[in-house]
Amino acid sequence: MIVGIPREVKPDERRVGITPAGVHSFVKKGHEVLIESGAGEGSGIGNSDYEREGARILPSAPDIYGMSEMIIKVKEPQRSEISMLREGQILYAFLHLAPDLELTMGLVEKKVIAIAYETVEVNGRLPLLEPMSEVAGKIAALMGAYFSASPFGGNGLLPGGVAGVHGASFLILGGGTAGINAAKIAAGLGARVNVMDIDMARMRYLEDVLPGNCEMIMSNEYNIINETAKADVVICAVLNPGKRTPRLVTRDMLKGMKPGSVIVDISIDQGGCAETSKPTTHSDPVYRVDDIIHYCVTNMPGAYPRTSTYALTNATLPFGLEIADRGWKGAAVSFPPIALGINTALGRVVYRNVAGEHGLDYVPLEELIH
Repeated sequence: MIVGIPREVKPDERRVGITPAGVHSFVKKGHEVLIESGAGEGSGIGNSDYEREGARILPSAPDIYGMSEMIIKVKEPQRSEISMLREGQILYAFLHLAPDLELTMGLVEKKVIAIAYETVEVNGRLPLLEPMSEVAGKIAALMGAYFSASPFGGNGLLPGGVAGVHGASFLILGGGTAGINAAKIAAGLGARVNVMDIDMARMRYLEDVLPGNCEMIMSNEYNIINETAKADVVICAVLNPGKRTPRLVTRDMLKGMKPGSVIVDISIDQGGCAETSKPTTHSDPVYRVDDIIHYCVTNMPGAYPRTSTYALTNATLPFGLEIADRGWKGAAVSFPPIALGINTALGRVVYRNVAGEHGLDYVPLEELIH
């Protein structure tokens, strides 16, 4: 199979969809790898690094899209990229279609095979999303602390305080991969940390593994109202695979929060956990609503691409090789986690949650394969 890796064009995105080790693995199996010139520079990977492993460097994105059978990316295709996709082409990337009808319809109309990293599922785990959730959770705690500083409009509380002075209070909504990593960093900074979740078994686990300055609280509307009012930083780390994130923090709740508090919404890729969340970029990361600072960058791990690229591709490579070796139909039949990753195929929406979010017809993948 001819595999193409274009340069990412989403604002401030410096990750890349493959590393030299990935090129080595694809070429060793007889596949051809095409890489847009400069695609890896933001992650510290030069053209020559790829060429040494057998990749061919092409000058432009149209060359990559025009010659490749499978496109491997990091972030969802932007408008300029959708026009370059073609019928039957495999797209393997983060897609986050639930809050984005325009992108969903673009992929449907192009009749591409869109395989979303975030819905590939193995025994209830999302192994391709997990490494980026880990990075985003750690970044979230750091950004919450950073924008709490008075020069950025924050309330001026140092997370860990000092002798004789209270530190800041961090509230984390969601105890999954992003949430636990946010809690670790916030706790390490010395903050008082509350983690909210709806799964008692998960909370018992978190109680065992997190430091003593972390407390677990059942997530419900009453508790969220009370805890957001006490928090200096609220980190939204809720996920429903393939669905729009539930709006747990309402506009009314903001009125009860402390002026200068910070909301960091990791869930923004799936629509956002706060009613007042809207996408931002690394170049312009925050805005204020009711004197509450909102940090809602949609590609948070892109701020640390040298870490994130390698963490992501370690996870995506084995599945990408399966797709290239067997073709998308063969991979879906022989490896169910890949079947769960397919969101659109041949002009139809084949992932139930995405179809439901947009009121589109759902077609079981099996009907297109057999």
